[in-house]
Amino acid sequence: MNTEQIINNNIVNLGYVIAAIFFIIGLKRLSSPGTAKNGNRLASVGMLIAVLATVLGNNIFGWEWIISSILIASIIGVFSARKIQMTAMPQLVAIFNGLGGSASGLIAAGELYNLIEANSEIAKDTTITIMISTIIGSLTLTGSLIAFGKLQEIMPTRPLLLPARNILNIMLILALIFSAIWLVIEPSYTPFIIAAIIALILGILIVIPIGGADMPVVIALLNSYSGIAGAATGFVLENNILIISGSLVGASGLILTRIMTKAMNRSLLNVMLGGFGVEDGASAGSGEEETRPVKSIQPDDAATILGYSESVIIVPGYGLAVAQAQHQVRELADILKNRGISVKYAIHPVAGRMPGHMNVLLAEANVPYDELKDLDEINSEFQRTDVAIVIGANDVTNPTARTDTSSPIYGMPILNVDQAQSVIMMKRSMSSGFAGVQNELFFLDKTMMLFGDAKDSVENIVKEVKDL
Repeated sequence: MNTEQIINNNIVNLGYVIAAIFFIIGLKRLSSPGTAKNGNRLASVGMLIAVLATVLGNNIFGWEWIISSILIASIIGVFSARKIQMTAMPQLVAIFNGLGGSASGLIAAGELYNLIEANSEIAKDTTITIMISTIIGSLTLTGSLIAFGKLQEIMPTRPLLLPARNILNIMLILALIFSAIWLVIEPSYTPFIIAAIIALILGILIVIPIGGADMPVVIALLNSYSGIAGAATGFVLENNILIISGSLVGASGLILTRIMTKAMNRSLLNVMLGGFGVEDGASAGSGEEETRPVKSIQPDDAATILGYSESVIIVPGYGLAVAQAQHQVRELADILKNRGISVKYAIHPVAGRMPGHMNVLLAEANVPYDELKDLDEINSEFQRTDVAIVIGANDVTNPTARTDTSSPIYGMPILNVDQAQSVIMMKRSMSSGFAGVQNELFFLDKTMMLFGDAKDSVENIVKEVKDL
């Protein structure tokens, strides 16, 4: 290696070190809504540095392809970020996970093609990392597409349990192991293609038995898979920054998956073997439970209760996201605070359809970050609260999780909404949540149901509170 090559390598590695620092700081700042935007910008700058270091340090030609690809990808990214509804953000994340996995698999395939066509002797560690990248990338692609389909409701959200699925999965895994060993012993296209096809099929079979209620865990896990595939591709290309960034995504995804399973009182094995959840609108309860009487109120009644209270906790859920009512909720909170009323927000880790869904939604309406309280912070305050307003949240407020050992949500940590002095429940109907379990909170004497679109209901309450 001559002096010029050594200098180039040192410049590239320096760029990678700087990029890695930006990635780590950016990832750290994503842990808080107050610093998340800045964290995103830092990570983006880090990626730009990594790309420039790679292109300039390796004397890569074909700038017209690189620049055109960056422009096209940037246009798609900006359009997606600006146009996507918050309710569809989980679907977007699922697609991004799939694209990340497929990119890793395609790069590994391209490297294998180059090595075979050059008649090079392929080291065993190279074929192993190529296979890891291909298998995980392919599995991530189809698994993410199925998750997208369930979230978008273009396919049933309930678990789809195929007959003898476990036997089929075992046979496919054994075939996958055989093809991987075949590729290591005799590198060629045939075992590679077989492994890729099997991995694509496994991605489908692993996710379709999982119910809609477990989709937040699936998204976090697929995010981790995409990172692991990227890190494996980094070993294939001997690219340090790809190894670092892939490892960061993989590790953070696994940590997030652990947080989500703990928040839902689920084991990862339990989720992957077929989650709970039935078709939307279906109830796991009996017909008798569904017809029990509830206490219904109108917006003027709710306004009176709220206007003369001293403390209020707002519990947002997916219904708030669907109605896009975050700005109206912020307006209501401001009016109540101007009347001297304490207002806080209770955020459950799995409220909505992905981790942090509610935090991002409320941040969009400029809700002060110090008013957003997680489950551990807020649960002890419900018993000292005059009114809890539940807007579209269901399973995460269901007292059944504490008492009914036969319930699929038994043991899941919930928000102690039932301990507030009064509860206003905003719902379109009496339908159950993703877990398919009727919410016993509906039938408590302290609970008042305000039926209708969340946005319209909150707007009407705002008008009535102003007239008090």
